[in-house]
Amino acid sequence: MSLLAVGMSHRTAPVRVLERVAVSGGEVGKLLGELLDRPNVSEAVLVSTCNRVEVYAAVEAFHGGLADITGVLARHAGCEVTELVPHLYVHYAGAAAEHLFTVAAGLDSMVVGEAQILGQIRAAYAEAETAGTTGRVVHEVVQQALRVGKRVHAETGIDHAGASVVTEALADAERVLDGLAGRRALIVGAGSMAGLAAAHLRRAGVGEIVVANRTTANGERLAALSLAEGTPARAVPLAEVVGELAAADLLVACTGAVESVVDVDMVVAARAERAHPLVVCDLGLPRDVDPAVGGLPGVTVVDLETLQRRLLEAPAGADTRRAAELVAEGVRAYLAAQRSAEVTPTVTALRRRAAEVVDAELLRLDSRLPDLDATVRDELARTVRRVVDKLLHTPTVRVKELAAAPGGSSYADALRELFGLDSNAAAALTAPRTVDHGQDGEKR
Repeated sequence: MSLLAVGMSHRTAPVRVLERVAVSGGEVGKLLGELLDRPNVSEAVLVSTCNRVEVYAAVEAFHGGLADITGVLARHAGCEVTELVPHLYVHYAGAAAEHLFTVAAGLDSMVVGEAQILGQIRAAYAEAETAGTTGRVVHEVVQQALRVGKRVHAETGIDHAGASVVTEALADAERVLDGLAGRRALIVGAGSMAGLAAAHLRRAGVGEIVVANRTTANGERLAALSLAEGTPARAVPLAEVVGELAAADLLVACTGAVESVVDVDMVVAARAERAHPLVVCDLGLPRDVDPAVGGLPGVTVVDLETLQRRLLEAPAGADTRRAAELVAEGVRAYLAAQRSAEVTPTVTALRRRAAEVVDAELLRLDSRLPDLDATVRDELARTVRRVVDKLLHTPTVRVKELAAAPGGSSYADALRELFGLDSNAAAALTAPRTVDHGQDGEKR
């Protein structure tokens, strides 16, 4: 079983393509189920954020797994696979792990170093666990990716400014409006991105925050948090967006809806009451705001496409280089552990064979010397087992060390050949079993 990563991001696809493939929260479980229904996929996790859609899967074969995954993504996007191919990247085995570690470190994000991706990967894995699509391969690579990501953020200053797509978009809004202090902001949505936007707006000293959300209770919670922090805030139903837009200087839209929630007519109606400069930050994927809004007089739209163009070629600094080193170190450790684990079934089979030989010889001894004193017999058995254990100790430890090096898989083959071990018996020791991750997420 090997790891296969298939996806697209802001680096390979325009927003119009990304938003077709984007998977909303309610659809993730369904797509994971579809993936596992395919013949070559046995485990899968789906990461879908505002600038990437990626599948990490344990597959039986590369080409079969690739066809299965791209087929599911194309069906979801409502297009042919050939339409997605120019925008897809594919990574296999060690390269797939390296890509996931790079993503977890924030090195592949639109805003390099943004820390939100760690939580998004963790949430994606939790959703896959709930859907029953995780197993040993996915579990080990995701957990190692999270460890690498946390280490990068702890040991470098890559995220010292807390930069994210939200903060970059609001920085643009601040420039257009000549400051956010005292401005009136309308947030459409109440998820994690809306929470980040509210926190940034509070720090910028906005005069009021209004939260409009489909689920009123969620909007009220976010408004209450802002109010508790000293910023006037209130929640309204989505139906009141037009009225609130008339008074707003800034609109932040981040709902995760599959269709736009703010159209041209809504903005035109709002501006009929008060034609003042309006900045719209559309952070939804797919878009939450009709792109035609950007053509209205006095309205400036900052969306993912705008940010994509500006941030794609952001210069790398010392922290980025150090983060890349930590990713490479994490990849080496992960691959070494994987190679070492591959030889373990052969070592186990060898020790089992040795134990069977010792047991057989002790039975033969019993048949030849039936009157042998029990104490002497037990001491002989212990002595023989000690001798065998000592003889096997050095070669088994050494073969694990050698197997951890690149190209080390040949040592397991040599061990099986030298001791006449059944390769099928050794492979049976690695047969998939149900993994219990427990309430704390740790493998048991």
